[in-house]
Amino acid sequence: MASADTYGTIILSPEPRGRFLDVIINGTPKPGVVMQPDLGVEKVGGKFTYEVANTSADGVNPIGPIAVLLNDELQGKPINSTPLLTDAYVDGKLGRVYFPLPGDELLMQLQDVAGTGDDHTIGEVLMVDDGTGQLLVTTGVDCEPFVCLETITDPAADSWAHVMFSGY
Repeated sequence: MASADTYGTIILSPEPRGRFLDVIINGTPKPGVVMQPDLGVEKVGGKFTYEVANTSADGVNPIGPIAVLLNDELQGKPINSTPLLTDAYVDGKLGRVYFPLPGDELLMQLQDVAGTGDDHTIGEVLMVDDGTGQLLVTTGVDCEPFVCLETITDPAADSWAHVMFSGY
């Protein structure tokens, strides 16, 4: 299973070509989740506020393009810090999201589906969980933006997986 010790960062592609954006964080999300603009909040100092994907159901397109929450390096936490990925952001602080391009490889947080053997296999298509921004196995919905690139047996809370962004 992929971990911060293995990779140390959310973006695994050696030369990412997507867009980076500094945002204000709403809530206390952890790196490696899908975020979206919080439409109920005006810009502050030219920056939008972002919250975890908050749609009508799992697998529904989040508002705007897919935005992945990056490591909290803007608060002085170094990229190679072992507990980095498990450290939640602080509500109202500055954060950074990344808008991946198809083919970008990322370290994304998996949804822990309690009481199930939620194993993952290479090539498995993943969707975004409503309300957490984590990834889980697709159920044939409209938005299936990620593909699993490793085998993971029964992930626990705060598990990350090596995935590829496929677009929509």
